[in-house]
Amino acid sequence: MGTAVSLEIADPVPPGAADEVFAWLREVDARFSTYKEDSEISRLGAGTLSTEDCSADVRHVLAACADLWRDTDGFFDAYAAGALDPSGYVKGWSVEVASTRLAAAGSRNHCLNAGGDVRLRGEPAPGRPWRIGIRHPFDASAVCLVIEGRDLAVATSGTYERGGHVYDPHTGKPATGLCSVTVTGPDLALADAYATAALAMGRAGMAWLAKLDGYESAVVTDDGELFCSAGLPQAKAQ
Repeated sequence: MGTAVSLEIADPVPPGAADEVFAWLREVDARFSTYKEDSEISRLGAGTLSTEDCSADVRHVLAACADLWRDTDGFFDAYAAGALDPSGYVKGWSVEVASTRLAAAGSRNHCLNAGGDVRLRGEPAPGRPWRIGIRHPFDASAVCLVIEGRDLAVATSGTYERGGHVYDPHTGKPATGLCSVTVTGPDLALADAYATAALAMGRAGMAWLAKLDGYESAVVTDDGELFCSAGLPQAKAQ
C-alpha cells in the first residue's frame, strides 16, 4: 500500500477478524503494487500477463477504472502517468472491502484508515460519532477541518506528501490549482477516485465535485483557500 494502516474496533469481534483485514490488505498490495515486478499489475503493464489471465479482483478494478475514466471526462485515468497504475481506485476499494468483511464478521463499530482513506462504521462509544481530522496541507501539525460521522467514507488526495504525483491526463503534467481534496460519501472506492479526479482537474474540479450525487467535498487551493460543500459532515465547534 505504501502507507500506514490503522484499525480501531469498538466492539467485540471473533478472534482473528482483525488479522483477516490486514491479510486482505497485504494480498491487495502483492497483487496491485506498481513497485513489485511480480505483482499482477506490474506484469500486466509489462505485457507478460494478459487481462484474461488476471485474477477476478484485477479484472474488477480495471473495469471500474474504465467506468471512472468515462464518468470523469478522462480525468481519472489509470494511465495518466504513462504506465498502468490504478492506485487512485485500489486503496479506497480495498479498504471498503475490508470494512464490509469486518462488518459481516460482527463488527458494527470500527474505523479503518489507510493513509487518509477512512471507512467509518457505527460509533467509537455509545452516542458519540467518529471524528476524523483532515491534515492541513501547509502545516503537518494542524488540521484544516474535522469530519464526523457514523457510517461514512472519507477520502483525501493531496500533493503535500508525495508532491505532484497526480497528473492531468490531458496535458501529461502534474496537476496544479488544488493541493488537497477531501470527498465524503457512502462508498470509499468512489470517494477515493473522485478525490483523485478532482485534484487532476485543478480548480475546475470544484465545480465538478459540486455536481456529484450523494458525495460532499472540501478542497484547499494552492494559494491556501478552503472551500467546503454545504452538506459536508463537519464536526461542530466545541
